Amino acid sequence: MTVKQRYARAMEWLYIGCVVLSGVALVAITLIIPLGVFMRYAMNNPLSWPEPAAVIMMVTFSFLGGAAVYRANVHIAVQALLNAVSPGVQRWMLWGVDVCMAATALFMLGYGIQLCVVTQYSTMAEFPGLSQAVVYLPIPIAGFLTLLFLIERVWVGEPPQTSIMYRDKPTELE
Repeated sequence: MTVKQRYARAMEWLYIGCVVLSGVALVAITLIIPLGVFMRYAMNNPLSWPEPAAVIMMVTFSFLGGAAVYRANVHIAVQALLNAVSPGVQRWMLWGVDVCMAATALFMLGYGIQLCVVTQYSTMAEFPGLSQAVVYLPIPIAGFLTLLFLIERVWVGEPPQTSIMYRDKPTELE
């Protein structure tokens, strides 16, 4: 197995990890918020932790899910603009997108780490033993993963059709 094949396999596992963690965070949100509402309005005994826990899950879901969406190439793109230009211009535009994504990923990585360092000694009132940095930790992690997925796209190419991300195709509506 070549180095490129090993890298592509590792990216496949990272992609699956992003999807699973994002899914778990989304399920947690859908369970935590109704619990908070039920306890507040039905039981008249409000809990202090559901909202901050949901915020942590939402940040996790958003950023790790965003990295997975980038690898799957299902992010928002202006395809009509690409289709309107010549293949040579398309290559330059796609190269520009890669440069912008690298800059964004590096920004998330660098400033996300800085944000975690600055907030590492702050605690959350609802979770006294938990550092505030935990809320922001998905930002640099997602920046790093996006950078790895970008390296895969540029170095190895698009994921193969055997990738798990191609197994769940949407069905046509009647």
